[in-house]
Amino acid sequence: MAGKKVLVVEDSPTDMEYLSSMLIRRGYQVIRATTGEESLDKAKHLVPDIILMDVVLPGMSGFEATRKLARDEATQRIPIIICSSKKQETDRIWGMRQGASDYVTKPVDEKLLLGKIAALS
Repeated sequence: MAGKKVLVVEDSPTDMEYLSSMLIRRGYQVIRATTGEESLDKAKHLVPDIILMDVVLPGMSGFEATRKLARDEATQRIPIIICSSKKQETDRIWGMRQGASDYVTKPVDEKLLLGKIAALS
């Protein structure tokens, strides 16, 4: 899946660097956003192949951003994988109800996440 564009939505510089480095090493193009609002704008204008969405973000939560992206005609076909430290089953279910294609918990298992990205993009 090399060359595919991945929008990484993450406000933690450490997690952003980890995810971005992992993807760039595999040949993905990385688009970065640090807020839910920024993710909406970049998803519409840069049209990534897949989105990795944190939940706890400043301002709009990742759940809300996921819901808006999933309901917008311009972005609804872009798969979203929520990558969150929220580990409760209710969080996973809620994320999927908002329109996420998958849900992984932090710390992210690199092999697992790359497999999910490959399967969805």
